[in-house]
Formats: sequence, structure tokens, C-alpha cells
Amino acid sequence: MTDLSVKSRLAEAMAVEFERDLEKDKLPHAEIQKRATRSRERMIAAPVLIILSVDMSDMDVYPDEKRNKAEYLMAVQSVANAGMQMLLAAHAEGLGGVWVCSPLFVQETIQRTLNLPENWEPQGMFFIGHPADIPEVRERKLPEEITLQL
Repeated sequence: MTDLSVKSRLAEAMAVEFERDLEKDKLPHAEIQKRATRSRERMIAAPVLIILSVDMSDMDVYPDEKRNKAEYLMAVQSVANAGMQMLLAAHAEGLGGVWVCSPLFVQETIQRTLNLPENWEPQGMFFIGHPADIPEVRERKLPEEITLQL
């Protein structure tokens, strides 16, 4: 989404929930306001917001909980994989992206605010735009440093 009024409405709705959760955590009021303000500002400032959702309506249904759970996890993994591909595509176009998982905490709020179908479960949100800074490429570890040899 790119519409400022929609991003602002979503940022405000999510901030209300975020503040409520931070109050339950017994954080000081000033800290709650600081975090909620930062969250709002990031969402509003991003040129593009993308919400990734899981939709189980076309997935298989099994008679047992074990396989249904596995089917759900496959769908979540597919969303995550699609998200990674989107970040790689954005990078290839010279754009920057940040993935946040805050939608997991406020799925119904996002559904209601954006009029999403009930079967769309928000999983993640991307902030996409031109990066302010481009970090230096870090030296990569050798495969044998990060893999287990069996």
C-alpha cells in the first residue's frame, strides 16, 4: 500500500494494540509512547507497505490434528519464502526492505482496518523504499564454518 491515509489508519490501529500490550508488560509510560511513536513513524514514512498473509482456504484438510498443523506450517513457510523472494527482488531493483512480524500480534486489527477477508491471516509486513545508507558487504563465512559434516 502506498496511500498515506491508509498507512496512517493502519499505523494508528496497530499502535493502539501495541501500547496496550506494552502497558501489560508494565513499561514506563514514556517508553511506551517512544516505542509506539517509532512504530507509527516507520509505517507512515515507508514509501510502500506490504502485508503478507496466510490463506488456508485452498490447503488440504486432514482428519487428524498432526497433519493439519503440518499443512498450516507449510503455508506459513510458503509465505515466508515468498517474502524472502520479494526482498531479493526489491534488492535487485536497488530498493531496500525491512521485514517486521508485528502483524502476528494484531491480525484481527489489520483484517478489520484494511477490510481483508477473514481467512487472510497477516503474518508479516515489509517496509520498501530507497535505502538511506548502503552498508558495506561483509565477508562471508566458508560453508564448512556454518554446516555440520556428517
